[in-house]
Amino acid sequence: MNKLTSFEAHLDKYRGKIGSEERAKFDADSLAFRIEVMLQEARKEAKMTQEELADRTGTKKSYISRIESGKSDIQLSTFYRIIEIRLGRTLNIAIG
Repeated sequence: MNKLTSFEAHLDKYRGKIGSEERAKFDADSLAFRIEVMLQEARKEAKMTQEELADRTGTKKSYISRIESGKSDIQLSTFYRIIEIRLGRTLNIAIG
C-alpha cells in the first residue's frame, strides 16, 4: 500500500528538488498553464469571444487563442492590460 506524501515531496521525487533544472522547467510550465486557464476563465466570465477580447486589447484572435492553448508566451504588461483594463478583474502577483 502506498503512503500519502505532501505535494512538495511528490514534486521533489518526480520533478526534482527546487533549484534543479527539471524542477525549474516544471514550475515554469505550471505557471504558464495557470495563466492560460485564468485568462480563458476570465474571458468567458466576461462573456467575450476570443475575437472580442483581441479587438479590445489591440491584438489578434490568433494571439489570444495561442495564449489560451499554451502555444504562445505572454508578457506581464500584456497580461495586466487584458485582465485589469479589458476584463475589469484584479491581477495580484506575489513572490514567495
